[in-house]
Amino acid sequence: MREVLSELLTWWRAGESVAMGTVVATFRSAPRPPGASMLVGPDGSVVGSVSGGCVEGAVVELGHQVLEDGVPVLERYGVSDEDAFAVGLTCGGILDVYVEKVDRVTFPELEDVAGEVEAGRPVAVATVVAHPDPAVLGRRILVRPGAAVSGSLGNNRMDGAVADDALGLLALGASETLGYGPDGERRGEGMRVFVRSFAPRPRMLVFGAIDFAAAVARVGTFLGYRVTVCDARPVFATHVRFPDADEVVVDWPHRYLQAQADAGAIDGRTVMCVLTHDPKFDIPLLEVALRLPEVAYIGAMGSRRTHEGRLRRLQNAGLTPAEIERLSSPLGLDLGARTPEETAVSIAAEIVACRWGGSGRRLATVGGRIHRED
Repeated sequence: MREVLSELLTWWRAGESVAMGTVVATFRSAPRPPGASMLVGPDGSVVGSVSGGCVEGAVVELGHQVLEDGVPVLERYGVSDEDAFAVGLTCGGILDVYVEKVDRVTFPELEDVAGEVEAGRPVAVATVVAHPDPAVLGRRILVRPGAAVSGSLGNNRMDGAVADDALGLLALGASETLGYGPDGERRGEGMRVFVRSFAPRPRMLVFGAIDFAAAVARVGTFLGYRVTVCDARPVFATHVRFPDADEVVVDWPHRYLQAQADAGAIDGRTVMCVLTHDPKFDIPLLEVALRLPEVAYIGAMGSRRTHEGRLRRLQNAGLTPAEIERLSSPLGLDLGARTPEETAVSIAAEIVACRWGGSGRRLATVGGRIHRED
């Protein structure tokens, strides 16, 4: 919903009704992840996507139906060998799409959700997408860390079970459909709840204000990271040189990173790209980075000779083999990159591969499913 929130909120504030289709579950090679949404506006316009074009037409029809009768629908889309040209996914995947009517009556909390997202505060929206009792369908709660639950799914048992699980998903920045018994029993069936996590964007810290850093910042922003470029040299660390970065910091990299860690601003989704390839910057920085308990990726640029010298210095600094093993150096995948832009693609490819467990090999040479199970 994040990608269509602005348009949705505009119609909501105007008192209009909008049909919203949301991917709530995927199986095999589905093209869009859970949480991807599209809108059918009051004027018939369409915003967003749930499948990249495969089933949008069918979802639009459902949207018009939901706008007319107000009854939400959970629909599964796939493809069969017998009827490959019917509505479905040509990639062979399966996805569940929940289509609902959204307006001030059905979703009075939307303004609150938008406010939390705009402020960068984590919030999860848990919506009942399947239930034996039609009256429960579409009920939702808002879950925030350290705050009381807003709304109710029907009773305290439901609210407590779903809120606990939603907080866990929110901490991971994950959106997922969860199953319960009709009254919130954890080992039951009948109720399905989609939890949409609006976690702050994951961070990408780029150390070293060099030409490669500008390309890395651009790709990082494209991938959805909140990008920070840090360098101790004020003449190089400027917003003019890094217009795609969310922030440019003039500070010694190791001192900045330690301060961020002490402030709780580094988590398991944070990625770091050390591009300085200068020992006086690299080693103090990596001493801090490699000892942090939760970081998604730490990569450092440099030649093979630079890498070997870096390893010796880290060992002499007292880092353990397990800590040094966390370092990707030289960073990036072997794409034959030459330019800063190509190198940035190489680095981004390694970050994506590490996140999802990809091999980094050409898909044409890899058997099995393209998308791994989450």
